[in-house]
Amino acid sequence: MGIFRQYIAPLLIVLVFLVALLAVSARIFLPSDMAAPAPVGWVLPHPTTNYAPELD
Repeated sequence: MGIFRQYIAPLLIVLVFLVALLAVSARIFLPSDMAAPAPVGWVLPHPTTNYAPELD
């Protein structure tokens, strides 16, 4: 149990930190329109788009 506390647990913590740091800093390399936060609100379908099945 001492090996886990002394070596494995700190290594896991550092790995989780590095993965989170990589995910956050990857936004630098995204195009400017993808780096912005996602818009919040309703998205309405195009009025000419028909999502209903055809009934013949």
